Amino acid sequence: MSFEETKKLANGSSIPRLGLGVWQVKDGDEAVDSVKWALETGYRLIDTAAAYKNEASVGEGIRQAGIPRDEIFVTTKLWNADQGYESTLQAFDESLAKLQLDYVDLYLIHWPVEGKYKDSWRAMEEIYQSGRAKAIGVSNFHEHHIEDLLTIAKIVPMVDQIEIHPTLTQEPLRKFLAANKIAVEAWSPLGQGKILANPTLIEIGKKYNKTAAQVIIRWHLQSDIIVIPKSVHQDRIEQNFDVFDFALTQEDIKQIDQLNTNERLGPDPENFDF
Repeated sequence: MSFEETKKLANGSSIPRLGLGVWQVKDGDEAVDSVKWALETGYRLIDTAAAYKNEASVGEGIRQAGIPRDEIFVTTKLWNADQGYESTLQAFDESLAKLQLDYVDLYLIHWPVEGKYKDSWRAMEEIYQSGRAKAIGVSNFHEHHIEDLLTIAKIVPMVDQIEIHPTLTQEPLRKFLAANKIAVEAWSPLGQGKILANPTLIEIGKKYNKTAAQVIIRWHLQSDIIVIPKSVHQDRIEQNFDVFDFALTQEDIKQIDQLNTNERLGPDPENFDF
């Protein structure tokens, strides 16, 4: 793989920069097929979570694709109701059993549940040291959540997976994460489809004979963001991966950065109740 396609995490393991996310992908054939198509297309990162209720199908898709396990990077996440020391250890065992895997490549705390995430992190560190998660990190953590976590952490989170797209670029948080050698990963990277009709993105795409979605994915890659677009359509899954044969100019990137309105499409990590 070229430099473009993987990124080194702080612990030296490599994560593919572009993967398939399976949030809102139905358990059963839809999830099995999506994962299998992605792996057949060349994706090597699959991102699921206990909360998505499709881990078993993700595991099945991985098996059906027949690609050696050590070539695939699998992420799952600890759900809010399972946070706490003992319950994290138990939830991780359940996720592994559903995936039918001996280990995951990355395990994330899904949301910063107040009063719980430090205990969860102690368990995550134990899981990491056991080798059953090759890397550990967080999701939806703001700067202050991470600073708080670092007061007790023996291991710095290796990844923070956050909502990022051209209308929510999160630049201050990204700078903080980079300074702490925490890789940035984007969920809802295409803005849940709401920005695909944006004239700026369409115009930039025309220059390269690419879609707005492909332009956005390329913007993430060139902004050093790991990106996990979701699709259940084989042609779209293939199209989303077809982004390694062109490069945006600095001017293109500047234009896309300027679309930022700090508009969240998902819940605010400062204020969520689930």
